[in-house]
Amino acid sequence: MAIKNPKALVFMTIILAWVGAGPAVSGAQPGPRADIAATVHDFGEVYEHQELSHTFLIKNSGSAALRILNIDPDCACTAADYDRSIPPGGQGKLKLTIAPYSVLRHFTKETKVSFNDPRHPVAVFKLKGYGKPVIDIQPSHVMRLRGKAGQEVTGQARLVSYLAAPLEITSFRTDIPGNIEVNLQAEHPGKSYLLRVRDKTRAPGNYKGTIELATNSREKPRLVVRVFAEIE
Repeated sequence: MAIKNPKALVFMTIILAWVGAGPAVSGAQPGPRADIAATVHDFGEVYEHQELSHTFLIKNSGSAALRILNIDPDCACTAADYDRSIPPGGQGKLKLTIAPYSVLRHFTKETKVSFNDPRHPVAVFKLKGYGKPVIDIQPSHVMRLRGKAGQEVTGQARLVSYLAAPLEITSFRTDIPGNIEVNLQAEHPGKSYLLRVRDKTRAPGNYKGTIELATNSREKPRLVVRVFAEIE
């Protein structure tokens, strides 16, 4: 049936256009759009045995579902738990967790996240901080014995505990007992020990081995010092 009234025809056209448009998010950008307030989290000072977790918030300010297509952490120690699809106007979560004993001193762990947002297809999320050792081996867990044959060649390392409970070194052993003599002395009971190593060969040559120390610490039950000798 033909509509002869021009005003009625215009009104009908507006109604049909409105019905065909469907629901929309007010002020939304066309398509999916990732809106991320922060991509960096600083834990500050933490201990190496702690599990570290942080949740980032991702908002979809677009008019279509925002999808996370891929998660690519730079370290196998980082695990991700996230909302794979975020509706228009909605907010999703990305939880990143660093496994214990995966950080030491200044650290930064990066995770690359890919979206279906053509204007913002990739974002890099960073977790950083300073990991303090539960038990520190100073100056290093690598001990080098350097000197000349026939002379006294020695090395030493200090074991310092940051644990609340007193530390005890319950036993120690080396896989090169014919090459070195090992002496362990408590400096401050429950807190620090001095490990002294002396070359027994007094002969020219190179050798290497380890010293393993057992502790009463649940967090760090075993310590390893690596010995490298260069005797001229």
